[in-house]
Order: sequence, then structure tokens, then C-alpha cells
Amino acid sequence: MLETTRTYRAKIVNHTQVSDDLDDCGHSASKLWNVARYHTQQEWDETGEIPSEADLKRELKDHERYSDLHSQSSQRVLEELAEAFNGWFKKRKNGDTDANSPGYRKRGDNHPRSTVTWKQMGIKHDSKHNQLRLSKGFNLKQHRSDFILVEYETRPDVTVENIQQVRTVWNGDRWELHLVCKVEIPVKDAPGDNTAGIDLGIKNYLAIAYDDGDAELYPGNVLKQDKHYFTRDEYDTEGENGPSRRALRARQKLSRRKNHFLHALAKHVVEKCIDHEVGRIAIGDLSRIREEENGESRNWGKRGNKKLHGWEFDRFTRLLEYKAEEHGILVDRKNERDTSKTCSYCGRKRDANRVERGLYVCESCGATMNADVNGAVNIRRKITQNPPTGDMSNGRLARPVAYLFNQTSGRFAPNEQAGCKP
Repeated sequence: MLETTRTYRAKIVNHTQVSDDLDDCGHSASKLWNVARYHTQQEWDETGEIPSEADLKRELKDHERYSDLHSQSSQRVLEELAEAFNGWFKKRKNGDTDANSPGYRKRGDNHPRSTVTWKQMGIKHDSKHNQLRLSKGFNLKQHRSDFILVEYETRPDVTVENIQQVRTVWNGDRWELHLVCKVEIPVKDAPGDNTAGIDLGIKNYLAIAYDDGDAELYPGNVLKQDKHYFTRDEYDTEGENGPSRRALRARQKLSRRKNHFLHALAKHVVEKCIDHEVGRIAIGDLSRIREEENGESRNWGKRGNKKLHGWEFDRFTRLLEYKAEEHGILVDRKNERDTSKTCSYCGRKRDANRVERGLYVCESCGATMNADVNGAVNIRRKITQNPPTGDMSNGRLARPVAYLFNQTSGRFAPNEQAGCKP
């Protein structure tokens, strides 16, 4: 059995009865965020340093706004702010001068409804009646035992148990629940002993090479189109009081479409690996891509830095890991160093071999390949030195099958079947 976590979305059945209480909590979370945001700005202005998560909790635990929510819910608000500021600070270090620091959650005199997280100490679950008791903070209680009793409804195939967190999320029209549960999943035997290598990229979101000689490309054109569409000026309007309502909805839709793409891609890759009897996948470990070999921050240029920070390679890898594990497939993160420079035919390494964005030509042996596929083959060889068992002709690797994402069906299909061009 594999122990992991799953997040289930649930409808609030008694929304009319609990919406006011949830509004109070959502507004309070925004107020606490703003207090912590102001404190962080003062620290930054005075010292040039960002207070840590622990510093924020220590400084603000006695603040009036901290007591509006359950203590663990307040802690989570401060953790989110610290994470946001650390992400902004890393972007600055990497040369992204256009990166904006986390803003205040306020529109004029109003505070928007922020997501509120309840951890285990603030939750009581009645699985028999599909009810959750969510604790209020001291300031929002009318009497000592006051709490929010939420009745929920999930998909028929979902069993809610072992709840680790409950998040109330405002979707623009109403509140919904995100239930984070610990689950045990039966692990199947590995489909086989074959291997595959995955090279992650920006133009092609990934390239995968199997040890039978097959290779596939998965362009990220859909993600780029969505980002371009939903961040146009008419959507991405931001004033002194934060993003407009239309901008917030556009960002939410963009986030949902990106999530769907990543989940669908991970699922599809696992299905293809099962077809190829793969028991182990090597994937490029890009955790240090923002650093030079000497540890200094790497500057990819203004446009490159923006693309890089929108490239959720770690999130995709985590999705692939848990989906693959359910089928007994091990995902192994491997250092990508020199995999794009090295010829997967003869092993010679030269920067000049990559003659253009999508083509790799080896002057030593004459091999001509798609550059991303060449990288994927080299990553696969990080876990096995066995040569491919199938046809490795130049034509096959230079023109691999391209799978495109179809927004209507929500699935990937070969280019000729997807009804659009890569």
C-alpha cells in the first residue's frame, strides 16, 4: 500500500446558513495578511531582510487580528505570506526586476474573502452525516462553544476520511471546500523492467525517450496560449486596491486550466509508460536550474526569467511521482548536467552541436536528432547504460511523434489526430 494525500473538492450543502460565518473568517484572514504584510515591509525597509515564518508568528501571535481565527488557521496565513515573500525575493536575486512583492488584500475599504485553512486541531469530522465542525477564533465567537457546522457533498466515488486539512475557498460566487485527506492506495506490480527518460523544457513541455527507441514530444503551446489570453490588458487590470474582480476570475480560470493540463499530462505519460512496460522513469532534476555551478544566481535575461518562474517543473514532477507510484513505477530525479550537450549516439560533448532550438547535430558521428529527445535519451542513461533495444535511426529521433492537448476532450492525441498544429 502507498500512503499519500489527496485533495477533494466538496460542495457546501448548507451554504446559506454558513456563508456569513465563512465570510467573517475570509475577511479576517485578509486583515491578518495585511497586518503581517505591513510588518514585513517595515522589516525590509529597515534591515533589507525578510522576517521568517517563525519571526512573523512570534511577533504577531498577540495581535488582535491573530485571534480572529483559530490559532492554526492564523499560522497558515502567516506561512503563506512568508512563502510569497520568499518567492519574490528569489526572483529578485535571479534578476527579475519586474517581480512585484506580495500586495495587500484590500479593495478600497473592503477586504476580499481569502482562503482559510483549518488544520486537524480546528476540525471535527462526522463522516456518517457528512458534516464538519470548523473552529472559530476567539474574537468571532459569540459564546465559548461557537463553531461553524458545514454540511458537504462530494462525488459518489469519493470517501472522505483521515482529514489533514480543510480549506474554504471563495470561487467568485460561493464558498467551496477543499478536503486534504491521507489515503492508502494499493500499489500494483511494475508493468515491466524497461526504462524511460524525460527532458523538461519550455517550448516542448517535455520530451520522453523509451529504451525501445520510441520518443515523443509534448509541446506547451496550450499553456502559452492560455497565459497570453488570460493576462491581456483587458483582464489583467490592477489598481491601488489590487486586481479587479474580472482579473481575479481570469486568474482563477487560468489556474484551473493549467492544473488540468498538468494532471492530464502526468496521467497520459504514465499510461504510455505502462504501454512500453516501463518500471523506472528518469526525469531531469531542475531544482537548481536557477543557480550557476558556483552557487551564484543565474540570470536568464528579462524574458527568460519570466518564463522560468512560470515553469512549474517541480509541481509536474510531484504529480508524475504519485501517479506513477500507484502503478509500481519509480520516478527517479537525475541531474541534467551536460545532457543537452552530449551526443546520445557517441557520447561526445560539444556546445556547438545544438545548432538551433529544436535540432541537435553531432559533428563527430553525424547523428541528427531532435535536441529535446537527445536530452531525454541521455537522462534515461542516468539510470541504465543499456543501449536502446529498438530502432535508433536518425529519422526516428529527428522527427518524434508530437502529442497535443485538446481542450475539448481534455486529453492528449498525436498531432495528426488533435486537429491543430504544434
